[in-house]
Parts: sequence; C-alpha cells; structure tokens
Amino acid sequence: MENNQILKIIGLKKYFDYGNNMTLRAVDNISFGIERGETLGLVGESGCGKTTTGRLIVRLYNPTEGKIIYEGKDIRDLDKGEIKKYTKKVQMIFQDPYASLDPRMTVGEIIGEGINIHNMYNKKEKKERINQLLDKVGLSREHGNRFPHEFSGGQRQRIGIARALAVEPNFIVCDEPISALDVSIQAQIVNLLINLQEEFNLTYLFIAHNLSMVKHISNRVAVMYLGSIVEITSSEELYRNPLHPYTQALLSAIPIPDPLIERERKRVILSGDVPSPINVLPGCKFRERCTKASKSCEDICPELKEVSPGHFLACNCID
Repeated sequence: MENNQILKIIGLKKYFDYGNNMTLRAVDNISFGIERGETLGLVGESGCGKTTTGRLIVRLYNPTEGKIIYEGKDIRDLDKGEIKKYTKKVQMIFQDPYASLDPRMTVGEIIGEGINIHNMYNKKEKKERINQLLDKVGLSREHGNRFPHEFSGGQRQRIGIARALAVEPNFIVCDEPISALDVSIQAQIVNLLINLQEEFNLTYLFIAHNLSMVKHISNRVAVMYLGSIVEITSSEELYRNPLHPYTQALLSAIPIPDPLIERERKRVILSGDVPSPINVLPGCKFRERCTKASKSCEDICPELKEVSPGHFLACNCID
C-alpha cells in the first residue's frame, strides 16, 4: 500500500510564535499518507489545524518540523526548478470563493494565470484550454470575459476549480470548498469534484465540516483535534464503528432526515470548550472534555496506533 502513496506526512508541525513565550501549535506532530487516486477526508472543529495542514502541503506555509514527502521526495529538499514543478502538480481550491478570486481580472485571466507561469501553451492553445475547462466545470465559454463579481458563490467556486485544473495537477487540496455555499449547491460541487477525479485521475485531500459530504466523497477519513490526528480509517469503517470519543461526538451531531429516528437517538454532548492551542498542557489534549479520561491521560500523550487493519487510533483509554 505504501508504494502507491503519492503523499506521505511524517511528524509534521507548524508552530506560530506570539512572543512572551507563547506558542500556538496549529499542527502538532501529525503523520499520514494518501494513496494515488484516493480522497482522504480531513475533519474536525474550527481551529483544529485542518487548513494549516493543507497550506503546508501546497507550500503556502513552511513547516516548523517534519517531512512532506511527495512522490518519494521531501519537498523541503527541492531546488528552485523542482519547486516550480511541484506547484504545478499540487494545487488548492480555497474555502472562500469570493476572496480567492482577483476582482480586477476576468475569469479567463484567472484560469489562464497558472498556464502563463508554467509556459504550457501558446496563445491559441491557452484560449482553447480555458474554454475546455469552463465546459468541464459547468460554465459557458462566454463567462471567460466576465469578472468574478458577476457570478454567484457556486459559480465562483467552479471558477476556482477550473483554475486549479488549468495546470494539469495530479493532487488537489480542497480546503472546505463547499462550506461557504448554499446547501442546494454543495452536492453539485461535490459531484463535480468526483467526476473530475475519475476523468483526470486526481488525488484529493478534502477538508470539510460537513461530515455527510465527507462520507460521500472520501475513501478514508482522518479526524483532527487541536492540531493532532486522533483517528484514521476507511470512510465506511469510521461511520460504522467510530472508536475515539471525539469522533463519536462529531458523528452524533449529523442530523438524520427521519424525524422519528432523530428524536429517539442518543447524542454525545461534549462538555467544556476546545482548549487553547497556545502552550498546550502535557498529556491527552482531549482529556478535559472526555467522559472516559483516566489518570494516565494527564501525563501520557497518546500515539496514533493501528488497532485493527487500516484503523488507526490515538487514545489511552481504548485498546
């Protein structure tokens, strides 16, 4: 399985120093791999480090420590020419379809910007490529002459997807690409991403809050809490047999469309608030909100271990 991994993260950390001996541990020693052609969902509460992880992968942030190995090579060891090739292969779809598009550029210019940087096509070929991409994402060719403010949120996200596809990547970080959209549009965008993945053999890191959509699109799911990954397994296994108390709480919050079942089912309600990621106390980060916490949780930080084939868990209280 490991030989087919397109991306491998080892001990990745990203700390932000705030002075006065204050350090925010946005990403705190995480490790995982993503196989070529799969979608790994990354879920967790706001502020848990999901977006920071995605930005580390696309080199918008430099890691404090750890390795990001892409196609067998640590991206921190790349020279200038190799970095340019890497940024062509690895693209990002941003969360906010309003802020992520330059309002002074036409849609055609936005999509074609990456093509220009990488000198991929001549003028005629570039225009045809832009038109093809607009067709692929469900927009018309005349939209290329318009500006972002003329489009709805869903249409803008389609433009962002076309921009990511323009340079022919094979790995895309989807940073909550549906969270800013109406519910009626979210399924359309997710289905579009699935179709594009099949057509272009893409690999996704899909960051999201909507656990129902994550189940729909993801092969595997990683659950993140306060900068650390607490559980990773297949999408089917996670939703059928969640082991970590935090995962159980997240899944219990998913609404069920049947009102009778919704009324009868038991929810897992977490007590307290998410602790501050600044100067984190030793031991398990989840212990103050966990009903299963023991004395050992105060001193021992759980490691992510395989508890059954393909199911990884970081918890001191579950064997």
